[in-house]
Amino acid sequence: MFTIAFVCQKGGAGKTTAAIHTAVEGSRRGLKTLFIDIDPQASAAKVMDRRGEIPPDVATEAAGRLERAVAVAAGQGYDLVVVDSAPQADRAAAQAAKVADLVVIPLQPSILDLDAVDSTIDVCKLVDTPMLFLLNRVPVQGREIAGTEAAIQRRGLAVASVRWGERKAFRYPFMKGLTAQEVEPDSRAAAEVAAFFNALPIPACTQANLSTGVPAAMSAGV
Repeated sequence: MFTIAFVCQKGGAGKTTAAIHTAVEGSRRGLKTLFIDIDPQASAAKVMDRRGEIPPDVATEAAGRLERAVAVAAGQGYDLVVVDSAPQADRAAAQAAKVADLVVIPLQPSILDLDAVDSTIDVCKLVDTPMLFLLNRVPVQGREIAGTEAAIQRRGLAVASVRWGERKAFRYPFMKGLTAQEVEPDSRAAAEVAAFFNALPIPACTQANLSTGVPAAMSAGV
């Protein structure tokens, strides 16, 4: 089983959007997927509840019970667990990072946003969990895009070369609990989700005919 925690203590980065799209993509690829929302507001779970019986499975948990919930999921044969953590909550971020095989940190392309996630980076380093930055809500162009990527790399951190653009397709389907790849399968948003998922080092990918490993360089236009 592979566990991905989406953690970012900076609001507005699109963390929940990225977590939901990744979990749905995993389910669509044939992986038995569990989405766990540890945000007390349960915003992500409310979106997912609109899906009814459509996978993935969804659970809400307190941060302090997350480790047990992940252990139970492993015993139930899940291939993939996606955790959406609460923003601006050090304890929740620490719990999510602790149980994860990989922490994904969504980030808008801005040095100010990057500086604001120092606490998230510190939490991940403390528990020695690999981190991957995902540039999200990326504009069509701008010097800050390459600048943010370079700043992340100078810190010795990994940044996904797949970027997610600022697209309506990432947001409006949530009204029905759906995602970009479900309502607009031929859209650039769907392609970005697929490319990002393909790059994740999920062991079960070999059974689902997916690529493994996070490539050092994989370009995607915005």
